[in-house]
Amino acid sequence: MKHEVKKAEGNVSTVMQFVLLGFSDLSHLQGFLFGVFSIIYIIIIIGNSFIIILTSLNRTLWKPMYFFLANFSLLEISYVTVTLPRMLVNLWTQDRSISVLGCATQMCFFLMLGATECFLLAVMAYDHYVAICNPLHYPLVMNQKLCVQLAIGSWIIGIPVQIGQTAKVFSLHFCNCHQINHFFCDIPHIIKLACGDTSVHEMSVYVVTILIVAVPFMLILASYSKIICTILKLPTASGQAKAFSTCSSHLLVVVLFFGSATITYLRPKSYHPAGMDKLLSLFYTIVSPLFNPIIYSLRNKDVIATLRKFFLKK
Repeated sequence: MKHEVKKAEGNVSTVMQFVLLGFSDLSHLQGFLFGVFSIIYIIIIIGNSFIIILTSLNRTLWKPMYFFLANFSLLEISYVTVTLPRMLVNLWTQDRSISVLGCATQMCFFLMLGATECFLLAVMAYDHYVAICNPLHYPLVMNQKLCVQLAIGSWIIGIPVQIGQTAKVFSLHFCNCHQINHFFCDIPHIIKLACGDTSVHEMSVYVVTILIVAVPFMLILASYSKIICTILKLPTASGQAKAFSTCSSHLLVVVLFFGSATITYLRPKSYHPAGMDKLLSLFYTIVSPLFNPIIYSLRNKDVIATLRKFFLKK
């Protein structure tokens, strides 16, 4: 395998290619990993596509909650497609090289879609808040125009920030080592390869992470604190159980995504063991998109009822 490196001054090199080491340390499991991740990718595509089709064709699911769920499923398909196909190619061909442009493109789309997921989860929490805390005003507040605006805003809000972040990271000078000990191009691992003082870049990563991750998470916490207060005031246990059931699926996804992402990006630089990074990254890049269709369909009575009608017709 050839890795092109154009020599520059001193110990600094203008890297033309990176090498994604991925799971190369598990050399005896390459075929097995390829099979497992291929099956997972197919399940993710089919499961999330099925939710999009189901919510689009069935009029009983033409509600704000399912409109955002369809957007979320489309996001999950896009999110996993940024990283998983490349990893499958690396496992199959054993050619782990990736151009600097390819690496920058992958990282940029990964960060933009990650930002979209953060804000879309916050929007879904707000939808639950209005539905439970202000049910009489729900049709007026969550009208079609607002839903479309919130969805579009979630998709585009992170684009300029993450393009700037990517450009800033790839403006660094890289040392002779050009091996990325990860299965995709991610900020902490790219910064590790840089020469000289990277403290300013690391600080910018923390600031952007706080804006993109912490702000939506705080909005989610605020929404659910109001939701829980309202639920506890409901007179019947059945009403409380129904309200909690409505929110439980979303809460599970929030914990899974935000928990793993926060640990990954807000840990000190000195504590970034490669094995732990890969495991955490698998959670929010692959495990979360895999289980989202299961979580939202099996714990949602409307979706289950629609599925029953669909299969009974068949």
